[in-house]
Amino acid sequence: MSRDAGVPRAKGSDVRSAGSGREVATLAGGCFWCIEAVFAELKGVESVTSGYSGGTVPNPTYRQVCTGSTGHAEAVQITFDPKAVSFREILEVFFTVHDPTTLNRQGPDEGPQYRSAIFTHSDAQKAAAEQVIRDLAAARVWRDPIVTEVTPYQAFYKAEDYHQEYFKLHGEQPYCRAIISPKVAKFRARYRGKLKTSAGV
Repeated sequence: MSRDAGVPRAKGSDVRSAGSGREVATLAGGCFWCIEAVFAELKGVESVTSGYSGGTVPNPTYRQVCTGSTGHAEAVQITFDPKAVSFREILEVFFTVHDPTTLNRQGPDEGPQYRSAIFTHSDAQKAAAEQVIRDLAAARVWRDPIVTEVTPYQAFYKAEDYHQEYFKLHGEQPYCRAIISPKVAKFRARYRGKLKTSAGV
């Protein structure tokens, strides 16, 4: 199922710091429209930006990333208040709304840009990510092994404007209804007590 909206490209910029006592998480779990839609509704999250991380080409475009040749994953960068939501809680949501056992694929989306990855901003984030993965593996939540990569954060490039808040603005489109809506519904049902009051429930 194609997600190329055919809109003229607009290069993003590297995003590095949250400031003001806030923390940043950078996660990849398939289509960034899906992950952004979920975290936008989580209490304690102040902003979610769709973009590209984990690659070697600076300022990649969507079309470049789609070729799989830049090394980037579609990712989201989440700015959050650690007093309201912990990094571990963010990871727990992350592992709920995507399949971390499929290498370079999520549902109909296939390629290295759709890999599962946690780009850690500190040793504490690295330790937390590895512990969550160990806990999930021990609990045998999935039959297959978790293939999520945990790697140090290098850079994040904001995606083109038309990718931002995509589900919010285009929720009636076929891809949104077939792929994103079920993930958002699953998240809302499981984390009802952690939703922002503005969440559409």
